[in-house]
Amino acid sequence: MPRWIAALNPEDLAFIKRFVLASGSLKAVAEEYGVSYPTIRARIDRLIHKVRIADEDAGQDAFERELRLLVADDAISSGAARRILEAHRAAMTSQRDRRGR
Repeated sequence: MPRWIAALNPEDLAFIKRFVLASGSLKAVAEEYGVSYPTIRARIDRLIHKVRIADEDAGQDAFERELRLLVADDAISSGAARRILEAHRAAMTSQRDRRGR
């Protein structure tokens, strides 16, 4: 399974299915969900962002990629993700330093 598909949750996949079945019509999907066109457009933009993050170079840190996906999902704030990533990097550096001694 491609990494970008694995990064999507069941709700994202259901949305994509509805979008495809609506022939890519954002207006039709908005009507199905009972929301406005801009709401659906924002959802599509978040999905695009998630796919791009997940599909980036495999050499990037998996932890950072997961944090970026959480931010794209609005599960955590970008500020919280930055603090978590800084703590992770500090811990990794500390671990490497201890191994090198």
